[in-house]
Amino acid sequence: MSIESVKAFFAAHAPDLQVIELDVSTATVELAAAGHGVAPGQIAKTLAIRVGDEVALLAAKGTARLDNRKFKARFSTKPRMLPLDEVERETGHPVGGVCPFGLAKPLKVYCDISLQAYDEVVPAAGAINAAVRISPARMAQLTGAEWIDVCE
Repeated sequence: MSIESVKAFFAAHAPDLQVIELDVSTATVELAAAGHGVAPGQIAKTLAIRVGDEVALLAAKGTARLDNRKFKARFSTKPRMLPLDEVERETGHPVGGVCPFGLAKPLKVYCDISLQAYDEVVPAAGAINAAVRISPARMAQLTGAEWIDVCE
């Protein structure tokens, strides 16, 4: 169901973009970079986080790490990753396929400025072997994301 919701999202909002499905897993940054022939930083990893009582998504370059100090300065709380058993329920996507497109319910989406180092990034697309090639600016525009600086 998850990849179908992403395909439906693109059909409705960006019909020029196509979901790329590979025959191998791209569930980690390293696997995705190898599978799509890009640098690991170009993989736009999407983290499911809890900000206070709310669930949100944070897309960042694949090699970025959350900076606890920056995160706390921005949100007045420590970053808390969503437990693995809650990720699919909250996002509609399995771990390794989480993306800001075709979500099960509306979630706040943030894009870390680390993505702006690239003209094109490759976020997952709702499955552990699916992705899409997109510019960071267009990804933020399509998802209503807010640009923030919370990674090292």
